[in-house]
Amino acid sequence: RSSALEDDQEILIVTLVNSAVDNFYQRVSNFILESNLLPSVGYRVRTLHGLAHDIVRERPELAGLDNQFQIIDEREADSILSDIVTAWLRGHPEHLDAYFKHDIDEARRAQICQRDLPRLLEALGKNIIRYAKDQSWTADLLRAKIDQLPVSLPLAEIGAQFYADYQRALAYRGAVDFDDLIRLALFVLEQDKDLLQRLQHAWPYILEDEAQDSSLLQQAILSKLAGEAGNWVRVGDPNQAIFETFTTANPKWLRDFIRQEDVWAETLPMSGRSSLSIITLANELVRWTMQEHPNTKVRDSLQAPPWIQPVAPDDPTPNPEDDPRKVSLVLNKYTPVGEIHDVVRSLARWLPEHPEQTVAVITSLNEHALHLVDELQRKGLPYVDSLLKSTSSTRFSASLLGHILRYLSDPQSASKLSKVYLVWQRAAVENPNTKPQVELAAEMLRKLRQVEEYLWPTPEADWLSSSGLDLTAPDIYAQFLEFRKLIQRWQSSVLLPIDQIVLAISQDLLTLPAELALAHKFSVLLRQVQQAHPSWRLPEMAGELMIIANNERRFIGFSQDDTGFDPAQHKGKVVVSTIHKAKGLEWDRVHLMSVNNYDFPSGQAQDQFISERWFVRNQLNL
Repeated sequence: RSSALEDDQEILIVTLVNSAVDNFYQRVSNFILESNLLPSVGYRVRTLHGLAHDIVRERPELAGLDNQFQIIDEREADSILSDIVTAWLRGHPEHLDAYFKHDIDEARRAQICQRDLPRLLEALGKNIIRYAKDQSWTADLLRAKIDQLPVSLPLAEIGAQFYADYQRALAYRGAVDFDDLIRLALFVLEQDKDLLQRLQHAWPYILEDEAQDSSLLQQAILSKLAGEAGNWVRVGDPNQAIFETFTTANPKWLRDFIRQEDVWAETLPMSGRSSLSIITLANELVRWTMQEHPNTKVRDSLQAPPWIQPVAPDDPTPNPEDDPRKVSLVLNKYTPVGEIHDVVRSLARWLPEHPEQTVAVITSLNEHALHLVDELQRKGLPYVDSLLKSTSSTRFSASLLGHILRYLSDPQSASKLSKVYLVWQRAAVENPNTKPQVELAAEMLRKLRQVEEYLWPTPEADWLSSSGLDLTAPDIYAQFLEFRKLIQRWQSSVLLPIDQIVLAISQDLLTLPAELALAHKFSVLLRQVQQAHPSWRLPEMAGELMIIANNERRFIGFSQDDTGFDPAQHKGKVVVSTIHKAKGLEWDRVHLMSVNNYDFPSGQAQDQFISERWFVRNQLNL
């Protein structure tokens, strides 16, 4: 149906991720301008979580929240769950021994309990908490459902305990997490009919993108907002399930929705994105899954028809010219390292001959992508890694500041002082001509017996003056003088708040605008961390930065990924991405790595699934 919008109405466009919000906004804005209409008027583009936040902010008291409620990010949510798991393991040191392989010796078992088991339990807790919230189950309700079962489920009971402790931690902080936002938004709409009617009037038209990636609760929210008389357009591909691997999204909700009698559905089988050979391969994989998959339980996971079809010859965005020779399946039995080396060798041959074309390497795991980046660096090939968890510049800046904070928390440590020196002299370390001298100087600092005799000398004890370096190595002597002034200044700053310490250090070390902007983001992050953890001191703050530096947590730097990603801006460079981050993007040439039964298990008996831990008996997937 079409009708004019009233002055207080908008078209609501809902999509999955922030980068898609920006892309949608730009596309709609361009369309509006081409139609000679006012830009930014009459439509709103939101993520599902952003929309849920808008709704809860309307009636926080109805959701049991204070007006100033906080939303904890993934970092703090993981930190809370980690503390809960650590406490539980202390109280139950042998509770999970029955799940271990029997031939593990005591030393190895102790290492597992200290390093591997906490990560496994955190993953277990995260999955159970996310699933329970998607079912709108409170911790008490989950506990009651487990108690009603005719069998004992020890792992579910552990997860239920984690859920209860996790929610108590959130309540103590007056906070919610992202999954709570969805659950509470639906609750508010169900309880406040006046608010629901007002929002239904405000958004008479709703367009939902990537509908196959909606969870059951997200679908219910949009259904409420659309109402019986609303116009709700859902665009999605039931054969996609990328986000199902780490969220509660499931394409079955979209398939069930399409089957409803009052839903008008139109298939869009034509695709101009790929060549005919790629389309043929995709259709064959769908057919094989439905008819020949060795695990018969998943044969109904995909659907056809319609089969994918190329667009008409006169389409304004035609399919790429087809050349079956350009689709290459490499059947070598690679090791992970061997595959990386072969892909990089192929890129080294291809890049010089195609400077105006785009190319990407797609991996299933972020860690594998980082190893690939290391090899590209060694070979001197240009690359872009801003689609990974954090950019190389972000990781470098975090590492630099993290090492300095580590030293300032332990100022008597000669080894940490030596590490800071190497970080400070990073440009000289990367130069083969000056690297030996810098490493020699760093080794001299590492062997200091009394650090204060170098940093804060007295007439009786002055290591630098008595070293003779002013005569034997004047360059190192001059560097040590300058370095000492820096360290003295940084040590004098430790009485300041953590954000001011970071900014003071950054002004001495960083010069590029992007690096200084990142330092400011780090300072804000650490100030928030200190507010959440008043007892934390410099060691814990340094640890937060090193987690980012080691790429163990996503930290959005100042990269194009913050506002959408355009492959055409990176011609002649290798874009490195995971499968999830590459969704919806197009390149002239693509290397898809790790296509094997480990990263993509078929369900056959010999397959090893990536989530199965090596130390768990019988390859159980906990």
